[in-house]
Amino acid sequence: MLKRIAHNKIIRYTFITATIVFALIGFVLTFAFFGVKMHWFNDPGGVDHNDRYFQKMDADYALIRQDTATNEVARIAKFYARLNVVNQYYPKNAQMIHQAYRDHNNLVLAERMLGAIDLNLIDSAEYCNKVKACEAQFPVYRSKWSDTLNIFEWMNIAEWADFKVAVVKDTAVIDSAAAVMGVEPRLIVSVLLGEQMRLFNSTREVYKNVIRPLKILSVEAKFSLGVTGVKEETAIKAERYLTDSTSVFYPGKKYEHALDFFSEDPATERYDRLVNYRNHYYSYLYAAVILKQMRQQWKALGYDISDRPEILATLFNVGYEYSVPKANPSVGGSSIVINEKRYTFGALAYEFYYSGEMADIFPYRPELW
Repeated sequence: MLKRIAHNKIIRYTFITATIVFALIGFVLTFAFFGVKMHWFNDPGGVDHNDRYFQKMDADYALIRQDTATNEVARIAKFYARLNVVNQYYPKNAQMIHQAYRDHNNLVLAERMLGAIDLNLIDSAEYCNKVKACEAQFPVYRSKWSDTLNIFEWMNIAEWADFKVAVVKDTAVIDSAAAVMGVEPRLIVSVLLGEQMRLFNSTREVYKNVIRPLKILSVEAKFSLGVTGVKEETAIKAERYLTDSTSVFYPGKKYEHALDFFSEDPATERYDRLVNYRNHYYSYLYAAVILKQMRQQWKALGYDISDRPEILATLFNVGYEYSVPKANPSVGGSSIVINEKRYTFGALAYEFYYSGEMADIFPYRPELW
């Protein structure tokens, strides 16, 4: 009897305990369900202790972007200076930032990547001082000069603007002539510039009445011929050296037929080619031939002037007889007065070649040599 009573108590207590446990589980699950629904358990988050830094950084970038046109060069210089500072501490991170900048060409992205580095080194007085030094060395500010003013004075006058409009019209034929002789188109434009600027300033009435309103290049038809001012005797020498394999000016067999004639009257055909007012192709081709031959002569005698546009332009201007290869050639040629300032043919070509002007149309292609 006692055993039966004890057994019933165990069953009852077990049942009561199980009921309480299941009730508690149900309560917890129900509470959790409503907690999720009512967002009782959501983490309200917090404000990062560096929040002010993030706000300031974004505000700084916003100000910089408003003045991108005039400060981009200073920003790039400062970026590389700061990148060098990072490289002193964490080369791996510096390399990744540099690679990202090269891959995407996005200066704002690169600056923000540096900002992330700054945040992690904000407690390093040494690092922060180096960053401040970069800021002081490369300030981003607007130039006190006019945004459109060019350091090369002759590029600030009307004649230069007219020349640019006119030469763009000849882009296709300049490129074609350059391709025939394996010469950089920009180099042809460099020698064209000297001749045209000389004519613009020496024949003022023609310039004012014809060249400026029509935005065309001046074609010479007397002592020098064509838009590049090639003399007849110079053109004849250029033709002869193309086929004379014994000449120091001989550029190679592949160029022998570049100036072949198609009539029985070479003199007339040569003249007509060079003074053609509608098509300046041969003016550029003769210029390309001469430049190629001059370069060949100097290179054959151990003096490579491929990267000396000022010397090549000088030689183009003075002629074959004055082309004497030597270690320290002089820059010069004809004097050209532009806006009451005197330039030499070679110096003017040099300034244009390395100015960056018209590089979108006549890019730097030294590999074409």
